[in-house]
Amino acid sequence: MLSDIQARKAKAKDKPYKLADEKGLYLLITPQGAKLWRFNYRVGGKQKTLSFGIYPDVGLSDARERLTEARKLLAAGSDPLVQRKAVKAANAERAANSFEVIAREWHQIHMSDKTEDHAKRTLVRLEKDVFPWLGGRPLAEIEAPEILAVLRRIEARGANELAHTAKRTIGQIFRFAIATGRASRNPVPDLQGALKPVSVTHYAAITDPGKIGELLRAVYGYTGNLETRCAFKLSFFVMLRPGEVRKAEWCDINLERKEWRIPGHKMKMRDEHIIPLSRQAIEILEEIRPLTGVGRYVFPSVRSTDRPMSENTITGALRRLGYSGDEMTAHGFRSMASTRLNESHLFNPDAIERQLAHGERDSVRAAYNRAQYLPERIRMLQWWADYLDGLRIGGEIIPIKKTA
Repeated sequence: MLSDIQARKAKAKDKPYKLADEKGLYLLITPQGAKLWRFNYRVGGKQKTLSFGIYPDVGLSDARERLTEARKLLAAGSDPLVQRKAVKAANAERAANSFEVIAREWHQIHMSDKTEDHAKRTLVRLEKDVFPWLGGRPLAEIEAPEILAVLRRIEARGANELAHTAKRTIGQIFRFAIATGRASRNPVPDLQGALKPVSVTHYAAITDPGKIGELLRAVYGYTGNLETRCAFKLSFFVMLRPGEVRKAEWCDINLERKEWRIPGHKMKMRDEHIIPLSRQAIEILEEIRPLTGVGRYVFPSVRSTDRPMSENTITGALRRLGYSGDEMTAHGFRSMASTRLNESHLFNPDAIERQLAHGERDSVRAAYNRAQYLPERIRMLQWWADYLDGLRIGGEIIPIKKTA
C-alpha cells in the first residue's frame, strides 16, 4: 500500500514508472516529474484507464475516494469512463444553457436595433444586478423565488424603477429562451404584484413665461466654457432630449438648408428626425463651429474630441446657476416648449408631438406626418425662438397669427 510520504518523495526517472496503492490504484510518475493518479480496469474484455487527477492537488485519500466511487459503478455494471463523459457533456449543456449565455445571446439580437447607449446600459445592468446571482444557473431551472430575490436586492438600495426594468428584461430573456427551445415556461409573470409600485415622476420643468425669461437670461450670462454655453442655449430651441443635443454631429447638420437630420439609429424611437433650425439656433451653431467644426461632435467632451459631451454637463450647469432638480432638469426644455406651444393654440398638436419625436406606432402614418407637418414645424420653431427672445429681453410678446 502506498503512503503519502512515498508519493511526496517519488522522483522522476528516465522512463515513466508506477507506485502501486491498493485495488488497482497507482501513481504514475512521468520523466517530466508529473505525478498522475490512474486506475486500470476492464469492461467487455477491453482494458481502460481512468484518471483521478494530479498529485498533490489530489491527495492520496481523495484518490482512494474516487477509486471507491469508480468501483461502485463497475459493480453496478456501469463504465466509469462513459459515466464521466456523460456528466461532462451534461455540465457543458447546462453551461451552454445558463442564464448568462442565453441573456447575452438575447442582448446581441434584441438590442441590435436599439441605440448604443440603451444597449450598453441594459447589458451593464444585467452584469451588475443579475448575472452575479443567476448567470451561472441553467435558465430552465430558475424559478420565480430566485428571480424575486435578485429584484429585492435592487429594491433594497432604493432603485424601485430599476427593479421593475430588470423584471421586464428577465421576462424578455425567458421568452427568447422559450422561442429558441431552451425553456418551457416563463416564471416572471408569477411575480405580478411582488415588487413595490413605482411612483411616476415627471422631469421638472419651468413653464411660467416670466421664469422662462429669468432662466434664459441666466443661461445667456453663463460664464462656463463655450461648448457648455452653446449646448445650454441650443437646448431651448430644438426640443430634443439631452442625449440628442450632447451627441450632435456636424455631419447631420446643414446650416445652408437650415436643417438638422438625425438618422434613425441615433434616435430613441429609431426613426429619422428632422429639426428645422431657427435663426437663433443657427447663430449658436455658427458661434461654436470655429472651435469644433473640424471634428465629429458639435459639443465634444473636454477630455477627448472623439467622445461627446458628458451627460451631466447641462445638469451641472443648471445647478451652478442655482436651479435645483425640483425646479428644472435637462429634460425640462422639452416640457417647457411643449407646454407653451400647446397653450398658444397656434399649432397643430400633432405637429408639436412630431417635433418632440414621440413614437408613432403606425409606420405609414409616421411617414405621412413627417411630410405633412414639416412646413408647420419650420414656422413653429422660428416662432418659438422669437418668443423665447422676447421673454429673455423682457418685451411684449405678440403671438403670430395662425396661417391658413
